[in-house]
Amino acid sequence: MQIIDYKIKTAKMKKLKIVSLMLIGLLIINNLRAQTIEQGKKFICNERYKSAKELFQKIISTDSNNDEAIYWLGQSMIRPDDATPKDLADAKNLYQTKLNVNNSNLLMAGIGHVELIEGKVADARNHFEAAISLSQGKNIAVLNSIGFANGNFDSKNGDAYYAIEKLKQATLLKKFNDPDVLVNLGDAYRKIGDGGNAILSYQAALNLDPKYARADYRIGKIYQSQGKGQESIYMEHYEKAMASDPTFAPVYGNLFTYFYETNVAKASEYFDKWITNSDEDNKTCYYRASLKYAQGLFLEAINQINECIAAESPNPYPKLFGLKANAYYKLKDSIKTIESYAEYFKHQDADKIAPNDYVDYAMNLLKIPGNEVQAGLLIDKAVALDSIESNKINYLKTTAQFFEVRKKFKDAADWYNKIISAKKNPSKFDINTAGFNYFKGGAYQQAIDVFTLSSAKFPDDPYAYNMIGKSSWAIDSTMEKGMANAAFEKTIQLGLTDTIKYKAQLLNSYKYFVAYYANIMKDKNMAMSYVDKALSLDPTDTEANSFKAALLSPKQNASPNKQPAKKP
Repeated sequence: MQIIDYKIKTAKMKKLKIVSLMLIGLLIINNLRAQTIEQGKKFICNERYKSAKELFQKIISTDSNNDEAIYWLGQSMIRPDDATPKDLADAKNLYQTKLNVNNSNLLMAGIGHVELIEGKVADARNHFEAAISLSQGKNIAVLNSIGFANGNFDSKNGDAYYAIEKLKQATLLKKFNDPDVLVNLGDAYRKIGDGGNAILSYQAALNLDPKYARADYRIGKIYQSQGKGQESIYMEHYEKAMASDPTFAPVYGNLFTYFYETNVAKASEYFDKWITNSDEDNKTCYYRASLKYAQGLFLEAINQINECIAAESPNPYPKLFGLKANAYYKLKDSIKTIESYAEYFKHQDADKIAPNDYVDYAMNLLKIPGNEVQAGLLIDKAVALDSIESNKINYLKTTAQFFEVRKKFKDAADWYNKIISAKKNPSKFDINTAGFNYFKGGAYQQAIDVFTLSSAKFPDDPYAYNMIGKSSWAIDSTMEKGMANAAFEKTIQLGLTDTIKYKAQLLNSYKYFVAYYANIMKDKNMAMSYVDKALSLDPTDTEANSFKAALLSPKQNASPNKQPAKKP
């Protein structure tokens, strides 16, 4: 019996040992898998999307139902700033196909993210809410994915307030310790313009992980956006990010861009670090050429660009054509500039063309007569796309000044007039500039319309009434209809409040009435009274003195000039 008992005990011990070894093996495998996924997530954080995609594809090839790896594979497709409609479609198909097999809340949130990018806001929200409901609101990864989808800077259709709500919910769950959630929360706050809470969120991420480079980088970006006077602060945070993670590529890319136009040597230094820590792709060739451009080597940049385009045919990186256009612009070759912009617009996705690209293309088109209509459409497109009022005004003003310098005053006035519509609160100068250019361009009725708007908005200013009078006088040049009378009378009424400030407007109005009463009403006494008023303001005024001499002349045909005074 003892022998049998010993054998039984030995068998049990062997079985326990095997089970223990199996459990240890599973733990090791799971740990390795987790480490691999974390490495892939770090690739995405560092904007190494190609490496991330390859890694997650490798994981899925051996573990086809790993929903976390599937989710992040989809993210590696849709997060790059040059993601194409095909990339979105591929990511959505991946999520949907795997969701049919694996009912994963995370993949459901992933589908919602793609739909949000597609502009299907209601469908996206339904998927987000379903993912939260099925996970009972207790899955940090699900809440984080929804928060990022809505709160990241590139999410045009995302709801940042919704993102803040869900990310806060994630931070309240047990065992929460993910700095990525807090950085996404900071991004959402920053998206709504709440820089204070954004910085607090980024700092909270650093409290969890002092070496989380993305958090320091984001703090630096906030201070950098505040402009001059903050350089020491944001550079300190960029230095911390680089020290915490020397492989964190975005900070090098940002500093390359920052020094691009001011310090080519430093830009080159950060460029090398950026490329070293990034995946080699078609954008790399573009940035190498852009460095030549920054150095003022425009012909060399063009040659490099042409090599890049040839090597990447038939689908070269679209920005290569934009850079080529800029290089030709620097070389003052308008024809080649226009040709390159046309290629850029042909290759680039419409939603990735920046407003200033439309403006640059348009301004070059305007240099060649016959392109005014096409250029105008491009400027209008830029104004419609840009959400910043000051940018809109700058585009319109640049175009107006282009025509004004070339003495095409009617065209200039049309563009100045658009500034009035684009501004929430147009100034007196904005309105009067448009009206004055209509007047100079001979579009007198349009000048009257604009100055009437000015007089309604600024009723105490005699300038607008004076210009209404001058424009009316230009239409009714014989004065027989008296079209200008009321405007000049109002000019005199307002001008008398400050005869020094409004001297020019008063003189112009008095001279009109000298001519009107002398020639139309045949009332020389009234005409002489206005001459006296004019001379009381300026006894040396040559025109007023000539009017006086004419009125006093015994010759019956002598009378003041019936035509409007010279255009101001």
